[in-house]
Amino acid sequence: MAYLFLALAIAAEVTGTSLIKSTEGFSRLWPSLCCLGAYGVSFFFLSHAVRDVPVGVAYALWSGLGTVAIVTIGAVFLGESVTFVKALGVGLVVSGVVVLNLGGTH
Repeated sequence: MAYLFLALAIAAEVTGTSLIKSTEGFSRLWPSLCCLGAYGVSFFFLSHAVRDVPVGVAYALWSGLGTVAIVTIGAVFLGESVTFVKALGVGLVVSGVVVLNLGGTH
């Protein structure tokens, strides 16, 4: 169940991050409320996930998979470029998450 909570936390965080641009510096009410609400939901589920998953592992998965998802969304839907350096950085994030999970205290 903890990993379901973690997956929901990641999905909510990705939703919130995807909405940041539409808030226009938090000057637009509804996108801002939706963005902040998504982050609130994300932290709610993350707090439930860390009951059973070590905090370091949970946070690495939450931030790492969220980063990969946001880079993908930016490239596919927002027309952002994916340079070699950006791809390398994402690869290093994924590698770090894998290493933490392999050496984690499960």
